[in-house]
Amino acid sequence: MSIQSLAFNRFGLGARSDDAAPEDPRRWLLAQLDRFDPRPEPIAAAPARTQVATQLADYLEEVRMAGGPQRRAAALGQAPGEAGTGQGPGFRRRLAMQAAAGQPAAAPQPAMDMQAQATTPVEPGARPGMDDQLAGLPDNARRFIRGVSRENYLAMVGARTNAALVAPAPFVERLVHFWANHFAVSADKLPVIGMAGLLEFEAIRPHVLGKFVDMLIAVERHPAMLLYLDQAQSIGPNSRAGQLAARFARQRRGLNENLAREILELHTLGVNSGYSQADVTEFARVLTGWTVDGLVRGPMQRFLGGNGRPGGFHFAEALHEPGTRSVAGRTYAQDGEAQGLAVLGDLAADPRTARHLATKLARHFAGDEPPPAMIARLSEAYLHSGGDLPTVYRAILDSPEAWSAATPKFRSPWDWTVAALRAVGTRHVEPQPAAGLLIQLGQPIWRPGSPAGFDDIGPSWSGPDALLRRVEAAERIAARSGGQIDARQLAPRLLPGALGEATAQAIARAESPSQGLALLLVSPEFLRR
Repeated sequence: MSIQSLAFNRFGLGARSDDAAPEDPRRWLLAQLDRFDPRPEPIAAAPARTQVATQLADYLEEVRMAGGPQRRAAALGQAPGEAGTGQGPGFRRRLAMQAAAGQPAAAPQPAMDMQAQATTPVEPGARPGMDDQLAGLPDNARRFIRGVSRENYLAMVGARTNAALVAPAPFVERLVHFWANHFAVSADKLPVIGMAGLLEFEAIRPHVLGKFVDMLIAVERHPAMLLYLDQAQSIGPNSRAGQLAARFARQRRGLNENLAREILELHTLGVNSGYSQADVTEFARVLTGWTVDGLVRGPMQRFLGGNGRPGGFHFAEALHEPGTRSVAGRTYAQDGEAQGLAVLGDLAADPRTARHLATKLARHFAGDEPPPAMIARLSEAYLHSGGDLPTVYRAILDSPEAWSAATPKFRSPWDWTVAALRAVGTRHVEPQPAAGLLIQLGQPIWRPGSPAGFDDIGPSWSGPDALLRRVEAAERIAARSGGQIDARQLAPRLLPGALGEATAQAIARAESPSQGLALLLVSPEFLRR
């Protein structure tokens, strides 16, 4: 594989037919750091956070008026009895999925033809038994789940996909997708359906070329993350809210450790990095009070404070566990929100975080078995620059391991879909077919099976059934070209210096232009980057 092909495919999102192979691939990639647009037209046209959060607040108010713990649990995407502790069966199931070695994060769905993709409802948030839990909810609440929330989700799927298809800086666009998967949330949780895309658009894109600590803070304060990991409900036992709840013996709802655990295990230090359960609990106490503004109304809103702007971050002093805390060997005596910000700042600067992030980046750009020398190089760049992400990206481009053709990466369904659509000149897709195709291929957008995100190793995506579905998808994409694309001419432009003789011969012997194009899209060279 030539360095031009690596630049297009490993670092970018796949070449378009009118892309000229860069004479200096590294310089071409570096230049993209200066021309990345964090808010291109498709993203700017997506539903606004205030709109999405207001709809969610209306829905939650309907649920509150309906009353009943089971209905409230359903509104928050939880099984009855799961609310409060963060240790319920639903969350344990998600953690079990996280530990499933070598398995896809989302099981592929039955194959659908293009007509079915265009008409079959995409139902994030739905899961077995949910209809029974929702049966008694008011009409407005059910309309939120099956109506406006789904519409917001699909609009954001379309925005993400169309931004990728025409991205002028595909290297940085790939990095956006990398970080969105690192900080994974799932639209399968009801309150997050319309919020998942906003986390990528508002917390990842503006900070992808900045400091990691700024991205980290933006992500952990975002309503999608706070709602996904139940942080918005976490109550310090000795806070004003905790004392009132104990006094009146109300339904148990206390400290929630989900966000604290995932920040330590997934977002910063990494699994088996030396933190303890005591660190998780102490950090969870630190984070009490971090909640979402404007989602509750009436007396509860007045009790929690805030300005009532739906979807904004709010630190609710009434929920915060007072006192000095000790997390990962450091003591934090700050008051209120400042305590959590101090912990996040120290975690971002920790050498264990540097190594964890370096390992994931090396795996993404240099093969399923990340090279130790590259990990060390990226970790050093991170620490010496104070977590400056462009410095780390330059270190990636300076790493010979990232330019090695000996360690190709098998494309994930998202990677392959975007590359295939770019290859045939697609500049715009409708959201429903795009979402349906990714469901079929096993990687529904913003719907991973756990907080760990989708796998970034080939075996998770290269099984026989998965390959068959890609063949079927390639045939449909090729058929839509109407036989107007000559794969014999297209292949060298998409894979400059990387097209194998066997693939070239297979394309040349194809019975039709559409068959030749389909063969190109599922060739070994195109399936890998």
